[in-house]
Amino acid sequence: MTRTVVESKTKTAIIGFEEPFCVIGERINPTGRKILSEELERGDFSRVEADAVAQTNAGANILDVNSGAVFSNKMAEDPRYADNNFVEPTLMPELIARVQAVSDLPICIDSSVPGALENGLKAAEGRPLLNSVTGEEERLELVLPLVKKYNVPVVAISNDDTGISEDPEVRFAVAKKIVERAADFGIPAHDIVVDPLVMPIGAMATAGHQVFTLVRRLREELGVNTTCGASNISFGLPNRHGINNAFLPMAMGAGMTSAIMNPVALPVNQTKIAEKKAELEALGVVLPEGMDDEVFVQLFGLGSTLPRPGKEMEAIRAANFLFNRDPHGGAWIEFNKQAPKAGHEGRGRAGRVGGRRRR
Repeated sequence: MTRTVVESKTKTAIIGFEEPFCVIGERINPTGRKILSEELERGDFSRVEADAVAQTNAGANILDVNSGAVFSNKMAEDPRYADNNFVEPTLMPELIARVQAVSDLPICIDSSVPGALENGLKAAEGRPLLNSVTGEEERLELVLPLVKKYNVPVVAISNDDTGISEDPEVRFAVAKKIVERAADFGIPAHDIVVDPLVMPIGAMATAGHQVFTLVRRLREELGVNTTCGASNISFGLPNRHGINNAFLPMAMGAGMTSAIMNPVALPVNQTKIAEKKAELEALGVVLPEGMDDEVFVQLFGLGSTLPRPGKEMEAIRAANFLFNRDPHGGAWIEFNKQAPKAGHEGRGRAGRVGGRRRR
């Protein structure tokens, strides 16, 4: 069966038909994250390092590192900074070095700039995943030689010179073209991870059905692994986690083997805590003096003040168990272990010592 091997200096992640679902953490990406871009422009990589640690702790298998930052202040001083071909080749190896210093997970090098991809390949330890190549002729000629030269797997995105088609037949044809062109370079199908492109269900009612059908065809006809930007399916909708939690196990059932996604439930911030306390005060609720914020947010169902695995990770681990990719449920049990509350050590259900009461 198809297995795509991605490695760091000390760890191996396998994307495969019979393997547990592979989670590629997406947080290290300045695109759309203005604060992160501003920090990177100042040479501050603390948020990158924190995101790497949080995603590792949340259970990611691979960390995506995207160098698409916009340096607005430097751009005003030097017009070269308006060109990603100038910014990203220097930024990418620094990002990878910072991530590798705090996490031992394999890296996914993510950029549209060939120079950034190659500099990332030089900086990454082990066997990284390259993200990405498309069916555009120019892109194929630039990226596939890098894939062959460094002997790495690559994400193949199902769009070409005509753009992104809403027709799944066209997207399949683009994927097939990339696989065939890769073979011309001596790149095997097991080193191609196809992204069939997930459309937002809010804009296209058939988006879910389309991608499930595409994934089955890619697996059965081309023998390739697959991935996607998981959150695309819920774009623009309320309760996006609810949609994502349903989509991911269904995609796994169709044969999808990985996803680029956020594995972390973001911490509750102080603004939300203050708003909830004000709401309770208005209702006449008196809180114990000096109540810890973590106790407060858990008591009132707000989440946690600390990064922790998101609900999507729970859905994926449950699906791994149900698809027999978690023998005896060991990973599921470990995932659901919680430290006992003070005074409840050794207690079972309903806090009774020794567990269930016999009658």
